[in-house]
Amino acid sequence: MRPLDEAEMTQVLEKLHKFVGSNLKHVLERPSHEGPDGKGGYVFRLHKQRCYYVSDALVRRATNVGREKLFGLGTCLGKFTKSGKFRLTVTCLDLIAAHAKHKIWLKPSAEMSFLYGNHVLKSGLGRITDNTAQYQGVVIFSMSDVPLGFGVAAKSTQDCRKLDPNDIVALHQADLGEYLRMEDEL
Repeated sequence: MRPLDEAEMTQVLEKLHKFVGSNLKHVLERPSHEGPDGKGGYVFRLHKQRCYYVSDALVRRATNVGREKLFGLGTCLGKFTKSGKFRLTVTCLDLIAAHAKHKIWLKPSAEMSFLYGNHVLKSGLGRITDNTAQYQGVVIFSMSDVPLGFGVAAKSTQDCRKLDPNDIVALHQADLGEYLRMEDEL
């Protein structure tokens, strides 16, 4: 477990900025109420090519555990691939959904299709945040505001109004169904 170097931190923050936008400062400055003094913040740590978002107090307590015995700590944001690129995983959905700038809501008939790993089609689109640009990171919710996953907007909000029902609105990146499909990897 070690702090991220400058290049790794840049990749992580760029990827988070794609989904939370200017709300990234709320993620970085989030107070932690753990520890003996009740003050502190959250930091990013790298362990076994996975990036974790964890409180300072928990990092201090984890130093007593050997590296080979430490499985994980905090919230896993994503992992670095063998080529050195950073990929967000579904485990960071709660953090991203709480601070998301652009959102898509699915009709109940399209929720299962998305949870099986399919892209969001126009026929399944319930609502979309205004001024969502093409290729902008979006968090996908059910109509009852339950976060289901995240992806990339394939079309802007204005373009979505003119699409056919079978055209793709958002490209799938991760969903809650991955907890079952990729149980061994998470």
